Amino acid sequence: MTIIILTQCPTGLRGFLTRWLMEISPGVFIGGPSARIREALWREVRQYAGTGRALLAYTTNNEQGFTFETWDHKWHPVDHEGVTLIRRPKERPAVSATPPPSGWSKASKRRRYGKR
Repeated sequence: MTIIILTQCPTGLRGFLTRWLMEISPGVFIGGPSARIREALWREVRQYAGTGRALLAYTTNNEQGFTFETWDHKWHPVDHEGVTLIRRPKERPAVSATPPPSGWSKASKRRRYGKR
């Protein structure tokens, strides 16, 4: 089983993938091509994705039963003791340059302005 998910990719790429996979939702493709075809499709996706993002997931013989690859995602797969996990970047809250007005509680100031 192979799943490819496209986000903000050209429509021509979506049309190309429908030759081999079924589009079950906009940008979500599923099918059972051979490993050779899957690798060829993934090469095409990486080449023609443009500024979009892509995710490939497929079944394999490991502890999880599947593996996945990403293209131009902020979240990246990381191997942790044989199990593939997703590492998300830590988002920092925006810190305001203006001081908080008087009369606010300390907790409210921390929540709003990110000061500790």
